[in-house]
Amino acid sequence: MLVDEVYITVKSGEGGNGVVHFYHDKHRPKGGPDGGDGGKGGSVFFEAVSDISKLNQFRFPKVFSAPNGVPGARNNRRGANGEDLILKAPVGTIINFDNGTSIELTELGQIEMIAKGGRGGYGNHHYRSSTNQTPLESTPGQKPLAKNLFLKLKLIAQVGLIGLPNAGKTSLLNEFTSADAKIANYPFTTLEPNLGVTKGGQIIADIPGLIEGASEGKGLGYKFLKHIEKTKIIVHCLSAESFDFKTDYKIVRTEMENYSSTLAEKKEILIITKSDLLPEGAAEKIQKELNPQAFVSIIDSDSIKKLSDLITKNLS
Repeated sequence: MLVDEVYITVKSGEGGNGVVHFYHDKHRPKGGPDGGDGGKGGSVFFEAVSDISKLNQFRFPKVFSAPNGVPGARNNRRGANGEDLILKAPVGTIINFDNGTSIELTELGQIEMIAKGGRGGYGNHHYRSSTNQTPLESTPGQKPLAKNLFLKLKLIAQVGLIGLPNAGKTSLLNEFTSADAKIANYPFTTLEPNLGVTKGGQIIADIPGLIEGASEGKGLGYKFLKHIEKTKIIVHCLSAESFDFKTDYKIVRTEMENYSSTLAEKKEILIITKSDLLPEGAAEKIQKELNPQAFVSIIDSDSIKKLSDLITKNLS
């Protein structure tokens, strides 16, 4: 199950305490204050990644804490800093704070600090002076408050691949991008949307197959219709294995129109996938019936380039 909304709590690390210590040995019985400062607590960051399922990691564990800083030590040794905690979330995630503010992850690799680590406390070496040669002061490390967050995924792919189950969408995604999504020859291989990023930085989403009645809640694609609305263009995939191209095309278009007029008006590129499976003369007939903009096969690099050029042109 794809998690696209979740509540979590994050807590940055507490600063380490400063310590009170006086150096002494047989050569320097009164070596003076040498209590070190505490280390800084780890901060909590979010990093934007292309894996749309990354919010699933927050489904059950709800509290995420960065390590605390280490207390200071004698010989004016500063405590080690706590390591930062970097949580990964999909591009398009909106991080809502309980004070009403929010941060949106809009670009791959974007990193945002969500909770700053606590400052380390001062040891008594910090307080030494000409008038105070035996300071007994030290300060504790800062203890940051936990932050409650509401994470909501707003899929921001520029291109949405749609179609009936087994229309070849996932194969196209893998061909265009560095995605490595699961492929098999049976309906509903894609149980969750997959995201991929092209060399040109375009984000493409493979939306689970729509079936008749999807706009009424049937099938796997229903819950993702809202995400298709956010794409700039739609690549509508019809498989060359179809027995009735017009009917298959109409099924998907009807569900889009029933769900949202905005979605129905989205710019569309109609393509025939798996075109290497078409019998001789079939392409001409399909062209007259539906006027697809491209016939595409993942084993035909020229057809892939033509589709890539079409997508780029329609995004500009």
